[in-house]
Amino acid sequence: MKAYQREFIELALRKQVLKFGEFTLKSGRKSPYFFNAGLFNTGRDLALIGRFYAATLLDSGIQCDLLFGPAYKGIPIATTTAVALADHYDINMPYCFNRKEAKDHGEGGTLVGSPLKGNVVLVDDVITAGTAIRESMEIIKQHNATLAGVMICLDRQERGKGEISAIQEVERDYGCKCFPLLP
Repeated sequence: MKAYQREFIELALRKQVLKFGEFTLKSGRKSPYFFNAGLFNTGRDLALIGRFYAATLLDSGIQCDLLFGPAYKGIPIATTTAVALADHYDINMPYCFNRKEAKDHGEGGTLVGSPLKGNVVLVDDVITAGTAIRESMEIIKQHNATLAGVMICLDRQERGKGEISAIQEVERDYGCKCFPLLP
């Protein structure tokens, strides 16, 4: 285990991000635990999360042109990862994210940030059933970009639509690797 992975565990425990009980997930499934990345809610927390994601990206060896953060929790993750890459590794990584609703004034549209193109790494908090990734893939395809990889905090090791895990389905269906901060 790398130092940043230990630091991530320590931060998650300190912030009580992992809770046990009975929870209904976005997928509708019941779970005995819930990983609430929304509790990483201070500037220091986000700076650390950005560092952890940046280190995971570099360790993964994924070649990418842009970070994409799906609304909503992916937005601060993409932003803080781009800042960490610039501050700690001198990598000026473009990023963008989507809006849930199209903007009907100003420049309009559903995307904010750099143009969505090239090899894209999607960053989000967790994968449960892979729903957010499938929705994001529609956006990525519409812009003729390619999903190069997916980074998440935690692999819930949830079953996807079939008998394999949601991560295995994403890797199979989209031909990319998924990289959790904690494998």
